[in-house]
Amino acid sequence: MELPIVDLLLRWLHLGFALVWIGHNYASFIQHPGFRPFNAETSEDARTADLKQRMTREHGTFRYASIVVWCTGMGMLWYRGWLLDALTLNGPLAVIGVGAWIGTLMMLNLWFIMWPHQKKVLGFVEAPVEERVRCSRITFLASRTNTILSIPLLFFMAAGSHGLHLFH
Repeated sequence: MELPIVDLLLRWLHLGFALVWIGHNYASFIQHPGFRPFNAETSEDARTADLKQRMTREHGTFRYASIVVWCTGMGMLWYRGWLLDALTLNGPLAVIGVGAWIGTLMMLNLWFIMWPHQKKVLGFVEAPVEERVRCSRITFLASRTNTILSIPLLFFMAAGSHGLHLFH
């Protein structure tokens, strides 16, 4: 039994939360194009206030948006009966499958590389100043990696429906 509303709901949730997740990466890239190291000489109170403000405004929302985007993307593929062929890069669904794998890598990068290091930078996990400085660089590089990966991700996701003839 087909329920077009399911596909529509998954598609709009996917698109809306993708704008939050990827939009955060692009906004960060535009606002802070270069690496700004964690300043160990700033007072702890000033660092804590600044980091709490940024954490409240940015970090929680876009992390969870990544899960919604991934789940709705996999849900759309499953609902259409495309999931296995897409993930195994089989036939014409290989194109959208590449996009799905890039999105999976981006989400794993966010949750298993960026977030553990970010927790130290933000002071949620106790760490010496030297470790927080090191973690700030790793967080920056992991964020830029996701920003760069979003370009081929968007290409392959769109090419699955609009441009598939390029891959035959």
